[in-house]
Amino acid sequence: MPPESTASPAAEGRGFGEQRSSVSNSATGSETDERGSREYVMTDNLTVAVLGTGIMGAPMARNLARAGLGVRAWNRSRDKAEPLAAEGVYVAGTPAEAVRGADVVLTMLYDGPAALDVMEQAGDALRPGAAWVQCTTAGLEAIGELAGFAGEHRLVFYDAPVLGTKQPAEAGQLTVLAAGPVEGRDVVTPVFDAVGARTVWTGEDGAAGSATRLKLVANSWVLAATSATGEVLALAQALGVDPQGFFDAIAGGPLDMGYLRAKAGLILEGRLSPASFAVTTAVKDARLIVAAGEQHGVRLDVAAATAERLARAAEHGHGDEDMAAAYFASFDEGASTAR
Repeated sequence: MPPESTASPAAEGRGFGEQRSSVSNSATGSETDERGSREYVMTDNLTVAVLGTGIMGAPMARNLARAGLGVRAWNRSRDKAEPLAAEGVYVAGTPAEAVRGADVVLTMLYDGPAALDVMEQAGDALRPGAAWVQCTTAGLEAIGELAGFAGEHRLVFYDAPVLGTKQPAEAGQLTVLAAGPVEGRDVVTPVFDAVGARTVWTGEDGAAGSATRLKLVANSWVLAATSATGEVLALAQALGVDPQGFFDAIAGGPLDMGYLRAKAGLILEGRLSPASFAVTTAVKDARLIVAAGEQHGVRLDVAAATAERLARAAEHGHGDEDMAAAYFASFDEGASTAR
């Protein structure tokens, strides 16, 4: 594992070739300052601060470490970050401790306001010239605020939401949708390569939000398909139709879909926990999609209905389950279901 993962990053890191007065300990690989106190460990590799280690952030941090990058992680609930220490990730107590001297700061948080709040907590510890890889699905309005913060702190801003849920995140098979300056992409490319199977560049200005726009379009399809899956199973139950009969009828044709079968399997087999993508987060994303449509004069009835279904499922106690649990919105609370 990279040496930075095991030592305190309290002192500033070297950054892009920045020199510090230190003496290398060849036995341990650690660095000591001129007084001989062990402050940090320095390598020629990038140092990445991961802020937010939930369903997506934790496996992303793990894959960054496995790729040989120095990784520091912070999470509001520290217990969610602690397991990463076994992978050589340094678990920081504050956002400022995580980002101090880091070459790249990666945020994977609940929403735009959460990302901005955490970056404000990092504050003066952010190194001017560092790249900010903003992976949170933040929505169009928030992107402008986040880019503004990046400008104020002289950070190189990359709008970089990802396509994929827990399983592809764990496998390092996410699709990264990215927008940001060409100059500096050599710094963020190792990060994208570690967490994703491919990177789709959508523009050269992260502040324009072209990657976020594409993410909202993609999510509108994902959420619509998820909602439709739940309704198909609910209707089948109400009409006394064996769901397998439906799958047999569409098998191998244009209506058949791996995603449909995967989400239906979670519902029918009662495997909604742990979530690959939680209902509460899906509610947030659905509302961002509806808001984006409204801002641009487009009425999105399916997205609006999906947001309502997801919110109702959360009210019924399914908020922490996989978003396929939108299925339960078809029934009165406490009613008998396929589960």
